[in-house]
Amino acid sequence: MVRQRKPFQGVMNIVRFNWPLYLLSAIVFLLLFSLLFFSTGTFRHLTAIAAFLVFIPVFSSLLVSWYVYDISGLYSFQWLDVLPDLTGKMIVNIHSGFDEFSHVLHQKFPGAVLKVYDFYNPIVHTEASVRRARRMYPAHPGTIQVSTDKLPCVERSARYVFLVFAAHEIRNTEERIVFFGEVRRTLDIAGRVVVIEHLRDFSNFLAYNVGFFHFHKRKQWMSTFRQAGFTVESEVSLNPFIRKFVLQPNGNPA
Repeated sequence: MVRQRKPFQGVMNIVRFNWPLYLLSAIVFLLLFSLLFFSTGTFRHLTAIAAFLVFIPVFSSLLVSWYVYDISGLYSFQWLDVLPDLTGKMIVNIHSGFDEFSHVLHQKFPGAVLKVYDFYNPIVHTEASVRRARRMYPAHPGTIQVSTDKLPCVERSARYVFLVFAAHEIRNTEERIVFFGEVRRTLDIAGRVVVIEHLRDFSNFLAYNVGFFHFHKRKQWMSTFRQAGFTVESEVSLNPFIRKFVLQPNGNPA
């Protein structure tokens, strides 16, 4: 049984991890809204437009986040049900400092050998939201701190590697390619990599406005996968804002 999430847990996490941005937006909106009571004519119309432009992007991003992380079924992890029996196999979850997935793997595949790696480096990966998330949520027991260019896995030992909302935090293209090459090294002959990410596409632009620049374009992911020695075995939209890639190392049998 997968641990039950609390109502609004996903969207509340986003607010907690990014609270300075939301606090600033709230202050600006309230100031503009207050000005409406003391202004007239053209200035009042401009103030109303400004307040609208502050409110709508924040509201839409939170609404979509609520859909994606709380009610879309993403965290029911039904896509895990199609995976083969992993009893006795090594599975690896790699994250960037915030881990909501390792306990799911532990519960779904109790007979597998689970390894959890955290590649977060505060010097290189400078997202303040990740630092806040790490302070609020303890690491999964046995989590190992790693670097993106060296994973403590014996070559060809892992059957599945999972990267759930993690790899986009590697902002440097070359570092990302090296990282996926290192992931490839760890896979056994039937190994696969599951990557789940937002994309920098039209849907996420409508949802997150300029925040969609935090995500990578599909063609960037495809280039990274190709240069690291992978082919895409399958690509599925889990919902309008989330894409799942299953990667197969070049030369491995289907």
